Amino acid sequence: MHRYTTPIVLTFAWMLLGCERENTETLTEQAAGTRTEVEAADASLFLAQPLVSHIYTADPSAHVFNGRIYIYPSHDVDAGIPRDDLGSHFAMRDYHVLSMDKIGGGVVDHGVVLDIENVPWASRQMWAPDAAEKDGKYFLYFPAKDKQDIFRIGVAVSDVPNGPFQAQNKPIQGSFSTDPAVFKDTDGTYYMYWGGLWGGQLQRWTSGEYKPEDSYPANDAPALTPKVARLSDDMLSYAEKPRDVLINDENGRPLLAGDRSRSFFEASWMHKYNGKYYFSYSTGDTHFVAYALGDSPYGPFTYVGKLLEPVLGWTTQHSIVEIDGRWHLFYHDSQLSSGETHLRNVKVTELKYNEDGTIQTVDAYWESSSGS
Repeated sequence: MHRYTTPIVLTFAWMLLGCERENTETLTEQAAGTRTEVEAADASLFLAQPLVSHIYTADPSAHVFNGRIYIYPSHDVDAGIPRDDLGSHFAMRDYHVLSMDKIGGGVVDHGVVLDIENVPWASRQMWAPDAAEKDGKYFLYFPAKDKQDIFRIGVAVSDVPNGPFQAQNKPIQGSFSTDPAVFKDTDGTYYMYWGGLWGGQLQRWTSGEYKPEDSYPANDAPALTPKVARLSDDMLSYAEKPRDVLINDENGRPLLAGDRSRSFFEASWMHKYNGKYYFSYSTGDTHFVAYALGDSPYGPFTYVGKLLEPVLGWTTQHSIVEIDGRWHLFYHDSQLSSGETHLRNVKVTELKYNEDGTIQTVDAYWESSSGS
């Protein structure tokens, strides 16, 4: 019989959340390393298996276009760059598109659909992308560092969902930071959510303009927020000034910067279920995917809980999509690379709701107990 389990090593790491940011990262990586040595070789301990294994993929943004499932991941490569808090070891340079006709079906890799050599304004680090469709055109949104090493968000266009995509000559005007996620509301309006701390540079925009020095709020001050903006009719620019995405606690007060098990770090995603807006995100060095509920795509949102427990590897990122009447969570871990933080693989599992609209938390592991 299978049962979900919380690993002892990660439970130990969670007890240390009160430590300083640097110590938390070190201890969590040590915990993940212990798990790697013991369990990573045994695929039966993972709830789901990698969708592809011939390349390393991460940050899966999934959509259903024309009745087929398309996944837009980032592409991890082993560049031999030392690990640091700025994410220099995540040296991705192109995007692939994956697709399948159903969950559990064969996965097609459509190859490279956009290379950094074909993005005139970009210099390096093509991180987590997303895609959207409007009027028969397909739009790939992606972050990359410009020639001044500042993250911007670009857009590339194709006539088909599997590319190839043609990049615009310049990034979206007024764009900054990382992890774009595009949400189409039921009224046909499109919104982009984005933002990432540390290597994602969101903390360098607290004054409204880029400053190369990091600026973080005190632990007892409101946490930095992700951003949202309605997209223009042609899907190539913002139709308004970016707004803060406010995430409140159960008492209606903004989550604090020191509340790192609940506050935003990166990996925005928006979906709608039974008339409610579900904003989900990664908590960063505490390794949860959390979610909050609101009545508007702009928020404010009220924190509800975790939808994904920590996975193998340091990062966690996801997307949520309804497929044939059932909801699915796409995510990544580092199973194929035995825990390397920058060599990841994408996975999918079903996501279930309770009657009150809350989401049942997913644990990415299970264990087989003989005789039970």
